[in-house]
Amino acid sequence: MISPNDVLRFALELCLLAALGYWGFAAHDGVVAWVLGVGSPLLAAVVWGTFISPKRKHDVADPGRLLLELAVFGAAVVALFASEQPRWAVVFAGAVAVHLALTFVLHER
Repeated sequence: MISPNDVLRFALELCLLAALGYWGFAAHDGVVAWVLGVGSPLLAAVVWGTFISPKRKHDVADPGRLLLELAVFGAAVVALFASEQPRWAVVFAGAVAVHLALTFVLHER
């Protein structure tokens, strides 16, 4: 059964990809913008799919999995700050904190 926290997690995953893509295109020009605008969300998706997603290929136990999640979500927060979107960075970081707290409270880890 899909919980509301799972829906939040999926929304956060989409937002992190959008944040990384936005940073790549907004903070850079030319070929670098395309490489980072497309490459950084792609890299995040590969890391997420390989190590963090429910259907991951490699099982990583906590605290390693939690650290990977924090690194990927943290990259999106940093990207939003770097692309001069501090309000969105704070909102995103807060939503991530709520989601991760709920994973422990709801025993979803």
